[in-house]
Amino acid sequence: MGQCGITSSKTVLVFLNLIFWFIIILLLVFVTEVVAVVLGYVYRAKVENEVDRSIQKVYKTYNGTNPDAASRAIDYVQRQLHCCGIHNYSDWENTDWFKETKNQSVPLSCCRETASSCNGSLAHSSNLYAEGCEALVVKKLQEIMMHVIWAALAFAAIQLLGMLCACIVLCRRSRDPAYELLITGGTYA
Repeated sequence: MGQCGITSSKTVLVFLNLIFWFIIILLLVFVTEVVAVVLGYVYRAKVENEVDRSIQKVYKTYNGTNPDAASRAIDYVQRQLHCCGIHNYSDWENTDWFKETKNQSVPLSCCRETASSCNGSLAHSSNLYAEGCEALVVKKLQEIMMHVIWAALAFAAIQLLGMLCACIVLCRRSRDPAYELLITGGTYA
C-alpha cells in the first residue's frame, strides 16, 4: 500500500511538471505567433514595392514566342486576374518583346474572354483588358496575408485558452493539501 502511495505521488509530480512545461512551450509558440503577426502586418505595405520591382523585371524579359517560366507566369496572371500590362495594356509598348514583334500587339493573354476575334492588336483596344496587373497582384497578396494573419490570431487565441486551462489545473492541483505535502516532502504523521 505504501508503495502505491509513493508511485502515485511521483506520478502526480511528473504530471504537474509536464503541465508546467506544456504551459512554457505554449507560451513560446504564442509569442512567436504574435511576433509573426505583427511583422506580417508591418511589412504588408512593402509587398507593393517588391511586386513593383519584380513585375518590372519579369515584363522586361517576357518572350512570348519561346515562353519560359516567367513568360508563362505573366500569361497566367493576365488570364486569371483579367488584366494586361503593369498599369494598363500600353505598358507592353516599352518591352523588348513588343519591339521585336513589330506587329503593334500585346500577348493574347490580354484579350478579354468575351472577344472571340481578339488577336492582341492595339488598334482594337476594346478587346483588351484595360486594368493593369500590378494593383491586382498586390491586392491578392495582401488578401492572402490578411487570411494568414487572421488564422495565426485564431491559433494564438486557442493556445491562450489552452494555457489558461493548464494554469487553472496546475494552480488547483498545487493548492490541494494532499499535493502540497507531496511537493514539500512532508508527511501526514
